[in-house]
Amino acid sequence: MKWRKWNNILHRDIGYLVVGLTIVYGISGIAVNHVQDWNPNYNIEKEFLTIEPLAATERQPMVDEALKKLNLDGQPKDSFRPDEETLQLFYENKTYSIDVPTGNVMIETTQQRRVLFEMNQLHLNAPKEAWTYIADLYAFSLVFVAVTGLFVLKGKTGITGRGAWLTTIGVLLPVVYWIYYLYWS
Repeated sequence: MKWRKWNNILHRDIGYLVVGLTIVYGISGIAVNHVQDWNPNYNIEKEFLTIEPLAATERQPMVDEALKKLNLDGQPKDSFRPDEETLQLFYENKTYSIDVPTGNVMIETTQQRRVLFEMNQLHLNAPKEAWTYIADLYAFSLVFVAVTGLFVLKGKTGITGRGAWLTTIGVLLPVVYWIYYLYWS
């Protein structure tokens, strides 16, 4: 069997094998590229209310007073005073930030973005262990599919024709951008 036939068979079959991961990594990549615009892992809702200012000055009495004024049952998982005027109460998926002198309260509720959270965890290799090897195999497969893809078509639409120009553009794009990034940004 000729090398080009094997090239095309392997390109096709490995390409089919990596479709699922390519979709996961592609969607997740778009999501995490825009982390400055939104949180790709959690939906965060903010609610504001006002209670009477807190009179206590020590942390635990302040927490107890805040719980009473907010009508909350049970102790928070943790509490924190990032500065003298702020008390934070941490619950599962909810944080109360209280401005002590004014009684202004911001309640942040977080909820995992279903499916996208899991995609991002895989993309960023949060599981580690065996997933590292799966991700490495996937990356190698992408390189293989890219290289074998250069030789799928022959003639003027292949690598010796239009494909050469498109491949050159594809290679120059990251090189030119990196040079720009290093010297002009």
